Amino acid sequence: MESNERLAGDLMDITGRLRRSARRLVRRDWPLRPLTDSELELMRFVAESPGSRVGDAAAALGLAQNTVSTLVGRLVELGLLDRRTDDRDTRAAALALTPAATQRMAAWRDRRRQVTSKALAALDAGDRHAIEAALPALRRLVDALDAR
Repeated sequence: MESNERLAGDLMDITGRLRRSARRLVRRDWPLRPLTDSELELMRFVAESPGSRVGDAAAALGLAQNTVSTLVGRLVELGLLDRRTDDRDTRAAALALTPAATQRMAAWRDRRRQVTSKALAALDAGDRHAIEAALPALRRLVDALDAR
């Protein structure tokens, strides 16, 4: 196997484990119904692109429009998304986070930072430095993936 392919596999494995471990720890004492990964991705997209339409979200997330419509319906029922009349086309709906969604996302982010900070504190200074030094390269890797 080529070196880059091995590195790519290792990187995806470890980042997946990192996300799952942090999610598991946050959910331990999380008082709310956990959202699915798809629901969270849709909420993140709407947070970054308020006023977007279902079709916009479907294209950005690589999902079918009917799948996104189903997700939107669930999130509206949970009080986390609003469907508003789109100013550009009154036949279409624009999506926006509700204040409850904004608060929930902030609380989740803060809790995820807390559990990760605690785990980082358990590492030695060299490991923390290595992780910090890798962040710019990881950001560039994300940019390279997004550009494709």
